[in-house]
Amino acid sequence: MWALDLGTGPAQLDRPARRCHTARMTQTTLTYFDMPVSRGEECRLALHLAGVAFHDERLSHAQWAARRASTPFGALPVLTVEGRPPLGQSNAILRLIGREHGLYPQDLWAAAKADAVMDAVEDLRHTMSPINRIADAAEKKAKREEAARGYLPRWAKQVEAQLHGPFVGEALGVADLKLFVVMTPYLKGAIDHVPASVFEGAPKLLALHRAVAEDARVKSWSARTA
Repeated sequence: MWALDLGTGPAQLDRPARRCHTARMTQTTLTYFDMPVSRGEECRLALHLAGVAFHDERLSHAQWAARRASTPFGALPVLTVEGRPPLGQSNAILRLIGREHGLYPQDLWAAAKADAVMDAVEDLRHTMSPINRIADAAEKKAKREEAARGYLPRWAKQVEAQLHGPFVGEALGVADLKLFVVMTPYLKGAIDHVPASVFEGAPKLLALHRAVAEDARVKSWSARTA
């Protein structure tokens, strides 16, 4: 089994290229869009919490158009480790990082629960993303308000029922990072027509978000990339 990184501490960022390296590591690159959100950000966070030094490659949309055909599934993020083929699909990347660095359960049933929660995050994205692409402002507003009344609170309660407390498992892991990243824009009120209180009916889920946000390693990443 391969190891992502042999370093001893969190990735160090060298602006503006945001390259991270040590003299004795295998080159590791995480490629995503130049934005601190969604599937790319949860993989960056996982690498940082694992102490993996990595090249944080951030593509413009023009760069992505030129590179898309060469990626495993025509999508980002992509994890590339020297000597290995590129790996696509965010959940696969998270599981690999988690297994190598203690951020994913060893117990099969606990691992399956973490997988289920990560899949539930993807369910939310697949439900809400088409709404984001609606061009008509009135229709988009109506669809988001409908989701805020029904789908989003229901999703939160279903996920909350899976939590061990305060995390999905007994310790902070990649599933928690994925929840943290997907929830953050909603809790900041950054999604028009969806109130920041949309998850208030799921207090354990809100407690998970706070616990992740208060982790020193997460704070370190936020400070370095602000």
